[in-house]
Amino acid sequence: MSPMTRAWILLLLAGLCEIGWAIGLKYTRGFTRPVPSVLTVAAMLASMYLLAKAVEQLPIGTAYAVWTGIGAVGTAILGILLFQEPRTALRLLSMVLIVAGIVGLKLGAPKGG
Repeated sequence: MSPMTRAWILLLLAGLCEIGWAIGLKYTRGFTRPVPSVLTVAAMLASMYLLAKAVEQLPIGTAYAVWTGIGAVGTAILGILLFQEPRTALRLLSMVLIVAGIVGLKLGAPKGG
């Protein structure tokens, strides 16, 4: 596996960990519940570590935007599914636009990136 491919995989995993800690915050109840709190902090640390490893190969602007995009869209989708947050056309369109931005950043990354 090329270093660039590995970096993109690490970035994807970092984004998934970001979703994990963002959703985990809901379960910590203000960090008053020990197990969800420890798991949430672990996901935060894993997300940051994986992002740091990914940006060794990827442009920081692209990587950070992709990381936050994965987190934002994933968390919004899980908010709808797990917490009955609003599922409006505007929210769904906004998520599509975020994904389009992520794809555009990936396509516009330097050769191999």
